[in-house]
Amino acid sequence: MNTSSTMNLPASVPLRHDAGVIGLVGGAHLISHFSQLLLAPLFPWLKTEFNVSYAELGFLMTIFFVVSCAVQALSGFVVDRFGPRPILFGGLALIGVAAFGYALSTSYWMLAGAAVIGGIGNGVFHPVDYTLLNRKVSAPRLGHAYSVHGITGSLGWALAPAMLVPLTLAYSWRVALAAAGVLAFAVLVVLLFNRDKLHLDVAAPVKGAPATDSSLGFLKIPAVWMCFAFFFWYAIVLGVVQAFAPEAARQLHDVPLPLVAICLTTYMLCSAGGMVFGGFLAADPTRCERIVGIGFGLAAGVALLLALGSYPAWVVPVLFGLMGFTSGIAGPSRDLLVKRSTPANASGRVYGVVYAGLDIGQAVSPLIFGTMMDHGQYRGVLLGLAVMQALLIASAFNVRRVRRTALVGA
Repeated sequence: MNTSSTMNLPASVPLRHDAGVIGLVGGAHLISHFSQLLLAPLFPWLKTEFNVSYAELGFLMTIFFVVSCAVQALSGFVVDRFGPRPILFGGLALIGVAAFGYALSTSYWMLAGAAVIGGIGNGVFHPVDYTLLNRKVSAPRLGHAYSVHGITGSLGWALAPAMLVPLTLAYSWRVALAAAGVLAFAVLVVLLFNRDKLHLDVAAPVKGAPATDSSLGFLKIPAVWMCFAFFFWYAIVLGVVQAFAPEAARQLHDVPLPLVAICLTTYMLCSAGGMVFGGFLAADPTRCERIVGIGFGLAAGVALLLALGSYPAWVVPVLFGLMGFTSGIAGPSRDLLVKRSTPANASGRVYGVVYAGLDIGQAVSPLIFGTMMDHGQYRGVLLGLAVMQALLIASAFNVRRVRRTALVGA
């Protein structure tokens, strides 16, 4: 199997060059993840404002991620054809528009329309980001680039409740969402001023790497679809943690409402810390499946503790932090699973299809677990989270099995 590699950059690429690309891509990725949690932390307020159920609010996230999935699968081809930079700028602008759309909504269906716009904007980021990182960052720093990319995503998730909930308490949920739109456009301005660092000559193939047999040739590779399945389960885990696990823990352990947002923020910040450690572990790509297995195995254990134990309120955010850290360790190795299965000159297409599994999982998760929440099955939500994490482990090793089978048969 042909696997992609970074462009043949000079061996002595300055750190400043790589750091500039990594920082700009990471900043955009932060906004992508930030946009995914614009609504979930505000569910208690939106539920009252629009007189809807948790399942109906979860359906807004389903709309967002279904649209994002379709866009993500298609945008990979557009990125490979026209380059990542203009697609990235368009995605950021649409996220800003969606945030202002949420803020101005006076009905449930206006929220749904803004979710469509946000999903379109969010759908471009993974094909864009990984094309830029794989093609513009030197190979020795690529593992750390993945680590930073994952960290900024976790920080985006952490920032959403940390920013939106206090602004909502101090002013209103509309002010909070308008502030989110301002932030998205501010990051877009920074990228526009540094656009030269994001230029990529799409006409030049990766040197020394054979091209795929056709634009759809990568779809014949079984490992690509195993990666798709892995990210489907991973997305369900994310959906539960982001939208329902903190509230389920609040109901089970009598956690005060202000601590609910802290649970999610703690999870995401600790996940970012775990990714720093995981970036060093990912220096050896041959052990990426084992790292994923250990990280999510420990996270599943913490989910079981939350589901089956009885704790004082202050312990619950600590357990969420521990679950986030162990999950974060697996982050950079998770991205290497995809890179090791990616044909040359097809980064945008492969990451678009594989990460479509992420969007599909996040679209399905609210429908299942939101219904469980409406029926008061709080313990079942956390037990389901542990089961999904166990499925992640099996999926990671299945990717390795399929890839090795392909190599033996080649």
